[in-house]
Amino acid sequence: MKRNPVAWAALVVSSAALVSSTGFLRPMPAAPKVTEEGQRTAKALSDAFGAVADFARPSVVQIAVQKKMGKGLQNLRRFQTPGPRGGQPGQPSPDFEEMLRRFFGPDAVPQREQFGMPGRGVGSGFVYDDKGHIVTNNHVVEDAEKIEVKFYDGVEVKATVVGSDKHSDIAVIKVDNTSYPPLPRGDSSKLKVGELVMAVGSPFELSQSVTTGIISALERNAVGINEYESFIQTDAPINRGNSGGPLVDMNGNVIGVNSAIVSGSTGNDGIGFAIPMNLATSVATMLIKDGKVHYARIGIALDPLTPALARQLGVDESTKGVVIGSVVPESPAEKAGLKEGDVVIGFGGSKVNDPSSFKLKVATSEVAKPYDIVFLREGKERTATIVPVASDKVVFEQERNSPKSREIDRPENKTIADFGLEVQPLTPELAKQLETPAATKGLLVTSVKEGSSAAEKGIKEGDVIVSVISNRRFQPMTSVKAFQEMAAKSNELAVKVQRGPASRTVVLSKTTK
Repeated sequence: MKRNPVAWAALVVSSAALVSSTGFLRPMPAAPKVTEEGQRTAKALSDAFGAVADFARPSVVQIAVQKKMGKGLQNLRRFQTPGPRGGQPGQPSPDFEEMLRRFFGPDAVPQREQFGMPGRGVGSGFVYDDKGHIVTNNHVVEDAEKIEVKFYDGVEVKATVVGSDKHSDIAVIKVDNTSYPPLPRGDSSKLKVGELVMAVGSPFELSQSVTTGIISALERNAVGINEYESFIQTDAPINRGNSGGPLVDMNGNVIGVNSAIVSGSTGNDGIGFAIPMNLATSVATMLIKDGKVHYARIGIALDPLTPALARQLGVDESTKGVVIGSVVPESPAEKAGLKEGDVVIGFGGSKVNDPSSFKLKVATSEVAKPYDIVFLREGKERTATIVPVASDKVVFEQERNSPKSREIDRPENKTIADFGLEVQPLTPELAKQLETPAATKGLLVTSVKEGSSAAEKGIKEGDVIVSVISNRRFQPMTSVKAFQEMAAKSNELAVKVQRGPASRTVVLSKTTK
């Protein structure tokens, strides 16, 4: 038989490939080359994680909750917090919302990771002291009909609620068994971004689970989950059922209470939030003592200080602080001489950077104790003494009333074209239809142009423009003509907008299209 040299060559090549693919000609990978020092470091880190886990787990419990009928489904929803200022949870900042949309899609929102079936659920907690008190989240035990606690060694006991606080999402429950060690409490004010941490809890009912990561950020206070926020952000995996469990440092100290996640899939995406232990300790101490929390108030509604708003108020654009949007009559703020349009930059010896952190500082301050408050008025720094009172002594207008959405009569209107608005003087009849406080005076927004600055800032038909910043002060605005003249002269307008009983201040830019 005549041999074809081409065929023979192909046979040789294919055979070589076959041998190579089976591994005969492929060298085995060598063991990783790690120096002795590197191996010692890795072993030390592994031993450290093991030691922290062994130390913490005996103090961590699984909490099984039977909800009252009709309440279970409420814990399945993603937690959204629209609402007015002055006592209601705040909305996420626009930047934070944009981040969520960009990375997790349009439906991603911060959520309290909790229950898996209507009516029942499993959360986590940790032993707080040697008297049987256990700290967890409010949303774990809220509306609970029956609570059972399971310890690390399998012992199960019934528990009762000592007290809970929805504003901070902290709750304390109690068991009769006091033989389990409490976790030592760390100082969350001394934490640093990048520190190693460990989350312990019962994700998906898998008790005594530990995950590790780092502190990703501190003082996340515009998440929009709780009324009072200053979250520790961590990438230590947190999932459903971790709620209420401890976040511990590498010394085994609890430095936070795991509370929420940001996820586009209800699973872990590396963004978890824990309530700082200093706040949790303050709340838990009051709950154990009195069964409730005594927050303080001074009686001001707040707006964030944006560079545009700073320009309108004659303040340097780089200034950090908050703008007073309104002052409650006869409140500590009014007695201290604070006014609408003042820019608060300091409180109790600490700097003020944003509304959320300032609100928390005031809320956790001592009632009846005087504090220095530093503010800017017309660009000049001033200091006053203010004495916070119990929160129930200061009631914001929006807490008294709940505006309803109604159709309103469309009056003859005037156009403020460059800012995308049509307005008309607010009459008593229209104010009644809108359920706006009877004393409200201003210009009713009857139309908002799509794509305009007004639309971008969230102004809607039915809102009332009550004042405009002019000469660094809030000036009442009831004249359409005056508003038109001011708009014609300005490229930016800072307007205070009222919707029902709630108000906010926004800066409008003239449309250049």
